Amino acid sequence: MSAHVEIKQLTSIEQLNELVKIEKAVWQMPTIPVHQTFTAMNNGGVILGSYTSGKMVGFLYSFAGFNKEKPYLCSHMLGILPPYRKSGLGIEMKKKQAKIAKKMGYEMITWTFDPLESKNAYINLHKLGACGAHYKENHYGDLNDQLNQGLPTDRIQIEWDLITTTRKRTHVLDPEKLLLVMEEESPVYRTHCTDDLQKSDVWFVEIPNDFQSLKREQIELAKKWRFESRNVFQALFAAGFIAIDFISEQSNKSYYVFSMGV
Repeated sequence: MSAHVEIKQLTSIEQLNELVKIEKAVWQMPTIPVHQTFTAMNNGGVILGSYTSGKMVGFLYSFAGFNKEKPYLCSHMLGILPPYRKSGLGIEMKKKQAKIAKKMGYEMITWTFDPLESKNAYINLHKLGACGAHYKENHYGDLNDQLNQGLPTDRIQIEWDLITTTRKRTHVLDPEKLLLVMEEESPVYRTHCTDDLQKSDVWFVEIPNDFQSLKREQIELAKKWRFESRNVFQALFAAGFIAIDFISEQSNKSYYVFSMGV
């Protein structure tokens, strides 16, 4: 990340009004009301802004949650202006969020992401070391924003344990993968493998490297990927597996690693 970018916790309505401008630029859809983000900020939420030369270039919005057992931080939205997206800023913002959340007493941060977005999967599972714990079918319903238009909003729910850290395993790719990217980026779902998922404690799922380009250029193929991958992910989660890692190879191959445990 560029050394001149500063990440700081937001504390005022004026800063939240500046956040709205970034939100509009990133999603091009109606923004979260400032009175809502302000209320979250003052009731256990953590909202961060990234600045360069005094100008906000990114934000991270999260609020307090509770699951009948313990509180957690729900990380709802991260937006970064295009020129700063490949700088590692998003990872640094998540690390800053975790540091603040842990100091506030939170033991877990949770959020959702599109399971076919390989860059996000790599950051969430590999770089940050979080786990994909649940699958949410069409979680947000139909969205008409720039990133989600035209497809069901399926999501994987991330759980990032702030207390327990584990060492990543070395994964050897198994030829019996549950989903493969074949010629012309078409998905091949190996249905016979899901008949007995318990025969292995590790499974691999391949996805396209650039799903956004696929959506722009071949929307019907993108839809096929959504539904074929949904079948695989739902089968794995239903059988008790969780996503523990993501492999991004130099040969432009991208794989989820699912396991019964971390």
